[in-house]
Amino acid sequence: MQSDVALLDKVTRFIVTTKGKQMRPMFVFLCAKLIGEVSEKTYRGASMIELIHTATLVHDDVVDESYKRRNFFSINALWKNKIAVLVGDYLLAKSVLLSTDNKEYDLLSVMSRTIREMSEGELLQLEKSRKLDITEDVYYEIIRQKTATLIAACCEIGVLSVGADDVLAKKFKDFGTYTGMAFQIKDDLFDYLSSNLIGKPVGIDIKEKKMTLPLIYTLREANPTNRKYYLETIRKYNTNPKRVKELIQFVKDSGGLNYAVMVMKDYQQKAKNLLHEFPDSEAKNSLNQLLDYVIERKF
Repeated sequence: MQSDVALLDKVTRFIVTTKGKQMRPMFVFLCAKLIGEVSEKTYRGASMIELIHTATLVHDDVVDESYKRRNFFSINALWKNKIAVLVGDYLLAKSVLLSTDNKEYDLLSVMSRTIREMSEGELLQLEKSRKLDITEDVYYEIIRQKTATLIAACCEIGVLSVGADDVLAKKFKDFGTYTGMAFQIKDDLFDYLSSNLIGKPVGIDIKEKKMTLPLIYTLREANPTNRKYYLETIRKYNTNPKRVKELIQFVKDSGGLNYAVMVMKDYQQKAKNLLHEFPDSEAKNSLNQLLDYVIERKF
């Protein structure tokens, strides 16, 4: 991460000291270990993933005008938007250079596709949130592109780094996609739970007019009167604490959370079913534990 620009080094040092769980690189290493021996290419793949993930978080905080990240100030809060955007760009460039400098064009191909899909997912969500017309199928496509595609890239890069063929790479991409879908649905459930642990205020998605699975299910199943009333809450009264609290309770009472949990566990099981095909090992056991963590985590 060292550069010739003192400001850049200062910002990247801050990023390194405030890093999160680093769950995504774990997927790279464990998938590689499941079918082969971890190599230098695996380390580069894991570094690429962490650089991409960090870049998207830095850019997300600018887009969302968010001034906190993991209970620390965000880059844009400390250094303003212009520097935050440029640092995010720098991190993206570093990730690409890691693969091109080492002529690992298979990893570059995966990462380029992933960055494109993540951007498309964000834009699709922005487009749909204006009209509040997100169906369940559109929601799945948004979270597949926004979140699951990066975890899919972790798993695909992990096995490619130890010489997997296209068939095996596709299987691990699917494994990562199912895992990522479960991960994002869990994140969306936090909006309805008392969640001091993750520092995400209850109802923040509603305030931002984000249509997530519990809400989509509840509105679809509601009678026309309730649907109209609660759509109006999201459209016009999304910053009114009383109306937001009322909507959260309606989602809970209507089975919206139970439905989302059921779908989340279904995705988790699909991922576990793919793991069953491989012989027992320490890596397989760890991946199963990581899959449990994805849906049981408290933050």
